[in-house]
This record gives sequence, structure tokens and C-alpha cells, in this order.
Amino acid sequence: MKKILVLSLTFAVLTACVSPKVYKNLEDRYASLKKENRSLQDENSDSLEEKNQALKALETLQMQYDTAVAERDQLQSDYDTTKRSYDNLKASYDALDANSSYAIAANSQKNRELLAQLEAKEQALTAENQRLEALKKQLESRSQRVAELESVIASKEAEMTNLKNAVSRALTDFEGKGLTIEQHNGKVYVSMENKLLFNSGSWSVGTEGRKAVKQLGAVLGDNPEIAVLIEGHTDNTPFRKTSQIDNNWDLSTKRATAIVNILQENNAIQPDNLTAAGRGEYAPIATNATTEGKAKNRRIEVILTPKLDELSKLLNEI
Repeated sequence: MKKILVLSLTFAVLTACVSPKVYKNLEDRYASLKKENRSLQDENSDSLEEKNQALKALETLQMQYDTAVAERDQLQSDYDTTKRSYDNLKASYDALDANSSYAIAANSQKNRELLAQLEAKEQALTAENQRLEALKKQLESRSQRVAELESVIASKEAEMTNLKNAVSRALTDFEGKGLTIEQHNGKVYVSMENKLLFNSGSWSVGTEGRKAVKQLGAVLGDNPEIAVLIEGHTDNTPFRKTSQIDNNWDLSTKRATAIVNILQENNAIQPDNLTAAGRGEYAPIATNATTEGKAKNRRIEVILTPKLDELSKLLNEI
């Protein structure tokens, strides 16, 4: 992340004076970092999908456990039936003991057969009980992991709700001035239209916009476990190339970097939590066919994401 910051600052400062080859290398590096950032954005959704898979595995294990209980109960029933037969034959053997050596011999053979059957069923019942106990322990372990996973997800969601509320309180003075705050997919999205931040074609942040960014930074400084992605967006009106800006994509990147520079003025914000990215005109949130829609598309989006190291560790243990 420090490398990303260095590249971004170098990109913003040296664009006008570096050779085309160096500039191209910086653009390639930025594209790679952008791809990595998108992968990180998908991480939370992937974690939720992995949770659902873990729950399905838990249901399968529960079914296996229930089947094993039924088989154990059937073996117990068979054992009890055989035991009663044995007891009846033994009683007959005792009654005939004084009357017939032949009958005694026959009963003895039957007794031996029944004893062998009882022994086999006892061994099978013992083995089944051992398997059932192992399944029970495995089920308890999986259940505990799933419960821990659900607890972590709920905790992260609560943290993001608290963060959203804190950001809303900090930026309440800018409501109705092109600023919106939303929470979905486990993240908080702070969107600021360019009219609050920049003049047309400029990446210099105005006084009112700087104030909003600094107040947002005060909240981020109190939440060091939050990853911060700053995305610059434009409408689809082509930007006339100048000596400092090539196109809309270039402009959106410079604007995102300008916001990062303001946030870095707050020493409580860890630089490796910050990422600047330019999206150009390619991620609109409204139609570009109207003036109002274009105004909405010209924006800075600050995407706040919780770090998911603990969640990933639990998923690996299931």
C-alpha cells in the first residue's frame, strides 16, 4: 500500500515533466493496482458465499449424524431381541437339564450360536457408538466455527453501521450539497459530487470541499482498521487534452489523489490504508443524457471497507 501511495504521489507531481516511457510505466502500474483493488472489493462478498457453503456442509453433517443415531437405535433393538431369545433358551436349557442329554446338547449349541450373535452385535453396537461420538464431536466443532463466523460477520456489520453513523454526524453540515452516505454489502460509501469539491476541469479542492474531506478524515483517524478507497469519476463529455491532463481518466485519477493528499494531512490516518483510483466515465450512477445525470456522475466516492483477516482465518478452519 505504501508503494501505491508513492506511485500515486509521483504520478500527480511528475505527470507534466516525465518522459512518455516513464508515464506509460506508471499507467501500467496503476492498472495493475486497480485490478488488485477490485479483487479486494469482492472479498467480503466471497466471504459471505463461503459462509453459506459452510452452513450447507453443516446441514449435511447433521443429516449424517441423524442417520447414525437411527442405525444405532436399530442395532440396540436387534441386540435386545436377541438377548430375550437367549434368556428364553437358557431357561429351557435349565428345565431340560435333568431330562435329556440330547436336548441339553442341542440347547447348548443354540446357546453358543446366540452368544456368538450377541457378541457380534455388541461389537457392532460399540463400533457404531464410537462412530456416532466422532460425528457428534465433528458436528459440535463445525457448529462452533459457524457460530464464530456469524459472530464476526455481525460484529463487522455493526462496526460499519457505527462508522456510517459517525461519518453522517461529521458531515451533517454538507447535507443537500451533493453529499450522500450509504451502507450496503458490508461497506460504507461516501459520495461527494464535484460541485462540492472542484471547479470544472480542475483537481484543486476548494475551501468547502477541503473542510468536508478533513471532517471525514477526523472520523477515519479514529478507525485505523478500515481500508479507504478513493475513486474519482467523471461524466462522458470528452476532456480537451492540455499540457497537464490527457483525458477524463487522467482527470479522475488526479482528483482522487488530491483527496488522498488532504486525508494524509491527518497523522492519525495510516497511509497504507489509503488507495486512490481513477474510474473516468466508466462507472456512472446516472444517465449522461441529462445535465442532472452528468452532475451526479461527476463525483468522488470514498469506499470504507473493514479488514477481514479474522474472518478469513475462521473460514480456513471450517
